[in-house]
Amino acid sequence: MAAQLLVDYDAFEIADPSFARLILENAPLERLAEGFRWLEGLVWMGDWNCLLFQDLPNDRTMMWRDGEGASLWRSPSHFANGQARDRQGRLISCSHRLRAILRTEYDGALTVLADRHDGKRLNSPNDVAVAADGAIWFTDPVYGISSDYEGGVRQSEKKPALYRFDPRQNVLQAAASDFDGPNGLAFSPDQSLLYVAETGDQTGRDPKQYIRVFGVGEKGALSGGDIFHRIAPGYCDGLKVDVSGNIWSSAGDGVHCLSPRGELLGKIRIPYRVSNLCFGGPARNRLFIGGSHTLYAVYLNTRGAVAY
Repeated sequence: MAAQLLVDYDAFEIADPSFARLILENAPLERLAEGFRWLEGLVWMGDWNCLLFQDLPNDRTMMWRDGEGASLWRSPSHFANGQARDRQGRLISCSHRLRAILRTEYDGALTVLADRHDGKRLNSPNDVAVAADGAIWFTDPVYGISSDYEGGVRQSEKKPALYRFDPRQNVLQAAASDFDGPNGLAFSPDQSLLYVAETGDQTGRDPKQYIRVFGVGEKGALSGGDIFHRIAPGYCDGLKVDVSGNIWSSAGDGVHCLSPRGELLGKIRIPYRVSNLCFGGPARNRLFIGGSHTLYAVYLNTRGAVAY
């Protein structure tokens, strides 16, 4: 499916004048593909010149390539959600069904990197980011085991937590356990800060929903964890950071761009709730957006921070 213009050039909402420098007047929001159920886990594969993303409830991983559209890449995906690449270019995935972190080897085989902590099963790893030192950070809420729609109903054995896995030492550590529903995560450009979405207990009447920020010290020791920003409307599911340290967060009305100080700079309006997003393209200046059942993209006047 060829890209189609969703609207004219009026998809942007400027809250701060600095946001105008991040958008391009002649680069409209594009609709790339549709007909899915709920998109997650967007990751750019630069050496393949394509985007991989999850059609989560349909238990499949899709590929999108410019000029070719969307096609099936892996089925079943084991209800995979968040994805990233490690320092060797291998795909790291969060599996709801297997309750594990998976690595796709060069020959396509899957390796389970982590599925237990202190002898107990993980819940349903949700999103993942790989640090410059090779450590794999991931969130583990209960969302994937709370219904059959995104993984399968299972009994939780662990409190939701943020984890750090060292693949060199094969050591899994709980980095922070004071979450109700940890979700998306991303590092600042210098990796001194880690932003983590708290999506809360979504079965509760008033779930905690905000972005937290942690200082990252030696060997991944965290400090802080204060509230950085509250997204409204909706909440932050997935987020990414650009080279200037701006945070691009999913929201109920599209994508919100936040300054490194937590100020709202502007919005990219999407007609559906956004789940996740990523920077891609040869220059990392194209923002790919998962809006409910539809894949969008827009070129920006900034680049995504280098992701491993």
